[in-house]
Amino acid sequence: MKRNLQPLMILFLIALVNVALAQDVAKIAFEKTSHNFGSFMEAVGVQTTTFKFKNTGTVPLIVSNVRASCGCTTPNWTREPVAPNASGEITVSYDPKNRPGVFTKTVTVSSNAQNSNVILEISGQVEQREKTLAEKYPREIGTLRASSNHISFAQLKQTAIETKELELVNDTDKPVKVELQTVPPHMKATVEPSTIPAKGMGKLVVVYDAKLADTYGFASHRIYLSLDGSKDYKNSIGVSATIEEDFSVLTPAQLAIAPVVGFNTIEYDFGDMKQGEKKDYTFNITNTGKSDLIIRNVRSSCGCTAVAPSKKVIAAGETAPIKVTFDSRGKRGRQSKSVTVITNDPKNSTSTLRVSCNVITEG
Repeated sequence: MKRNLQPLMILFLIALVNVALAQDVAKIAFEKTSHNFGSFMEAVGVQTTTFKFKNTGTVPLIVSNVRASCGCTTPNWTREPVAPNASGEITVSYDPKNRPGVFTKTVTVSSNAQNSNVILEISGQVEQREKTLAEKYPREIGTLRASSNHISFAQLKQTAIETKELELVNDTDKPVKVELQTVPPHMKATVEPSTIPAKGMGKLVVVYDAKLADTYGFASHRIYLSLDGSKDYKNSIGVSATIEEDFSVLTPAQLAIAPVVGFNTIEYDFGDMKQGEKKDYTFNITNTGKSDLIIRNVRSSCGCTAVAPSKKVIAAGETAPIKVTFDSRGKRGRQSKSVTVITNDPKNSTSTLRVSCNVITEG
């Protein structure tokens, strides 16, 4: 009988030891695991809340790491061991600068507790602050400010005339007289009023006549301003447009006999080139349509690439060469340059050719 009791006693003692060991753990218990800051103005700055916790276990609690879900949230925490029944805290701050709107962020707390990972959450809504004048109009044009120093007309049909305006702000204590030094001939520009009052606002009005520009593809120009008689050419506004041929005026019969552009290839790799070396490649352009193909414009992406089409008008069924020369002076490593060819093909008016190489420098 005693022999039968001995194994049972051993199992009972092992169970008691396991229970005792299982009780010797740290446990982290938070008063709350979420906090809502509510609605607040961006201008009030960083918001902070504290998550308090208690070690309800039987061994010291060590918080090993606290990770925020984004850089806008900064946590600090009790780093020394927290004894059983003692308390600690985790402070979480949220920076609302340039972050208007509703937010929800999390903080992961890692420790030696039985519940080793706990997720804390903060939330709220940031009401956008009133932007300063410098933020609304960040570009300085002499003594004036503007939201941009560039006016983009984007895509314009070759027959289009469009108007755009740019606000000009005088944030000084004196009126500023604005005159126009130079305006490209295909544009008309006026400043209203011509003298912008102190702490006042005016506007630059630009009328762009694409037909007078007499070009196709991307075109960029500058309008130079004179402020209070100054001839400083730094006071300028960039103006750009991408001018496209208006094919909407073509009849079905004209479209049926329209030119069709094609190339033998649209990419060529020169391979390795020594720095300072020049190499040529000739692309072949073919007109597979039924009327003359007209090359409206050819433009390279940089001055290091020269393009020389043999002719501007390619008859139906004819092929013509377009020679491309790449100059590797001042270049190094992998290079990729583009050549834009604009034609009167109504279905594919803009074609992009590419040349590439690997420029090797000695030593």
